[in-house]
Amino acid sequence: MQKNTTKTSDAPEEGSSTRMRVEDRKEQLIEIAMRLFATKGFDGTSLRDIAEEAQITKAALYYHFPNKDALYESILVDGMRTLVNYVSAAMGKVTSPEAKVREFMLSSADYMERNRDSWIAGSNMFWFGDNAKPRTENLALRDEYEKLLRDAVKQAIDSQVFQKVDPTIASRMLLAVLNQLPRWHSPTGRLSTRQVVQQYIDMIFQGLLASNPTR
Repeated sequence: MQKNTTKTSDAPEEGSSTRMRVEDRKEQLIEIAMRLFATKGFDGTSLRDIAEEAQITKAALYYHFPNKDALYESILVDGMRTLVNYVSAAMGKVTSPEAKVREFMLSSADYMERNRDSWIAGSNMFWFGDNAKPRTENLALRDEYEKLLRDAVKQAIDSQVFQKVDPTIASRMLLAVLNQLPRWHSPTGRLSTRQVVQQYIDMIFQGLLASNPTR
């Protein structure tokens, strides 16, 4: 049977079933866009690319998102908000500063494992100079995420669990592990994202832990 490649329109109609169809279409567009932004970058992805893969017209795409920046921002803000909430909840389940740092890294790895395209799309903008302009909400969420780690590192230093190092530098070292990981790690490889991050943590902590930490 020949595949139907006719492009469809998402013009709004009355009725709850149609509203659900429109929401399903929006979710589909976001999933396609995340994958393309992750593999081709913001500059390398056009609205035409997204529309063609979704088999809709550009006019139908504009019904959901007025421009590429709005689509990208929607993806990043939703992803960052989910990440912050997930990591914060995971850190809240442990008490010691060292455990909080470890949980930040491992819960971030778990999120990355399940949302790799979203993670890479966000990383492209913040770390690799994509021309998309992050808005205030997205920047605030990123800062909130990084502050979770920085505060935990500082607590570990203040309680003499970690050596006396600059908490910002130590935090950036740990964040670099997470941000670079999708560039080389294969999700089908021998080790899961969590297992790789666990090994990084073990190696890094050997350099951060004080000789006789006070627990």
